[in-house]
Amino acid sequence: MTTESRETGSLIGSDKVEGTAVYGANDTKIGSIERVMIDKQTGKVSYAVLSFGGFLGIGDDHYPLPWQSLKYDTSLGGYRTGITEKQLQGAPKYGNDNAWNWNDPARARSVNDYYGVAI
Repeated sequence: MTTESRETGSLIGSDKVEGTAVYGANDTKIGSIERVMIDKQTGKVSYAVLSFGGFLGIGDDHYPLPWQSLKYDTSLGGYRTGITEKQLQGAPKYGNDNAWNWNDPARARSVNDYYGVAI
């Protein structure tokens, strides 16, 4: 991913975040960011949806990760999180966009509780 010079500060376009690699424990790539979910009222990013598994984008599972659980690592050129593939396999996930209700507060709670992040 090439970062344009105008996006080298603390801001980056959402189109540049999508597709960025996510690295878990031991700098192992665990997936990539499929999309970010932005709170309409505050304008803050709430979740990054991690795409993991499958082959060539077919059969991927989608894992909402609290945005604050990710930290950008310039040496890796991607986001770092402390979770392992094994932990990810037990995390809240969905198979396709129709299987997740973003308006359900219980869903948000389950994701945040799983990763130990306050809502």
